[in-house]
Amino acid sequence: MDTISTIRIRILQLCEERNLTINKLATISAIPPTSLKNILYGKSNNPKILTIKLICDGLGITLAEFFNTPEFNSLEQEIK
Repeated sequence: MDTISTIRIRILQLCEERNLTINKLATISAIPPTSLKNILYGKSNNPKILTIKLICDGLGITLAEFFNTPEFNSLEQEIK
């Protein structure tokens, strides 16, 4: 799995854990719903760290908590 797919899965996982819709997450994160949907539906292949930070702020978690998962920890190097 690549980093972008792992980010998408993590966002969806956090929404499910908190019973949040994508639009509600966008609202509490102060980002446009289209920005979030672009990440989730593959239109954004390089989401900015600031956008991920805003998502984390909206969820009340740190960037470390966002990225500290077995999926992120087992990602292979993408530079070949």
